[in-house]
Amino acid sequence: MLVTKPRRSDQFFRVIVTSGGMSSLLILGLILAFLAYRGFEVFRFEGFGLITSSDWSVVEDDNGSVVSQSYGLAAMLVGTVLSATIGVFIGIPIAVLSALFLEFYAGRKIRNFLIALIDLMAAFPSLLFGLWGFLVLMPSAEYWAKLLHKYLGWIPIFDVPARFFTRSPFIAGVVLAIMIIPICTSISREVFSQTPLDRIQAAYALGATRLAMIRAVVIPFGRGGVIGGAMLGLGRAMGETVAVYSVLNIVYQVNWQVLFGAGGNIASMILLKIGEADREETNALMAAGLVLFLLTLIINFIANFLVNRLGKTGR
Repeated sequence: MLVTKPRRSDQFFRVIVTSGGMSSLLILGLILAFLAYRGFEVFRFEGFGLITSSDWSVVEDDNGSVVSQSYGLAAMLVGTVLSATIGVFIGIPIAVLSALFLEFYAGRKIRNFLIALIDLMAAFPSLLFGLWGFLVLMPSAEYWAKLLHKYLGWIPIFDVPARFFTRSPFIAGVVLAIMIIPICTSISREVFSQTPLDRIQAAYALGATRLAMIRAVVIPFGRGGVIGGAMLGLGRAMGETVAVYSVLNIVYQVNWQVLFGAGGNIASMILLKIGEADREETNALMAAGLVLFLLTLIINFIANFLVNRLGKTGR
């Protein structure tokens, strides 16, 4: 057996890559440790009530001393999952169809232009999306919400206890969908571009149309990547702060009604509270950040599992 010694440049590159990967893990571990350290007392005091309760209140007397305090994240957890899920359900089909158009239907010139535009949109600050959603999208989305309530109000999630449609989880979900579409489109297009050319040509040789080829070859091959991109988009949507804060009312009450203007998410609540919080409430916000961190970590683990499982079956 012949064994060649790696070149010095290869060894140096391997050290750099390994150091970069390990430093990322180290930073994530330090963030996790910091959040756990700051939020430990809150977890010990509140217990499971931190997740099952919706009451977030700090009562002070005239001297500014804290009389009573209660911290619960149930309403914010529901709002986080609800708005992010709406964003994924709206954004992923558009992203997949856009990726298929770019890869198999668009001409070379328009394809290169749209790819550059999508990559640019993926780098837009979330503040711009939030301002655009508040000033431009909200009036139109409110009209769509009224239509959904009119024709689908018999479904419990589309019913509203009061006719108040502004700043609802639906509007926040639409903004999140627009935010994740560029990222999911780029991931899906990259996965579709890796489809083996011999399979595509074999499908054409058997008389398949372009649509039939996409259904029989491209979609099964890229299924795992598309689902992984969707889960990554879900993770980003769950951690979004400014955009959701701009278009969603923060109300400490569990709201499963998609069209009702009440809710919030964990990230936007932290943004709202952090400026005026004392040390104890800051620790509670760190505990809320830890819950969001673990929730996003679980989403990423599920994404890796689905990609590995479906990626093998898709090939």
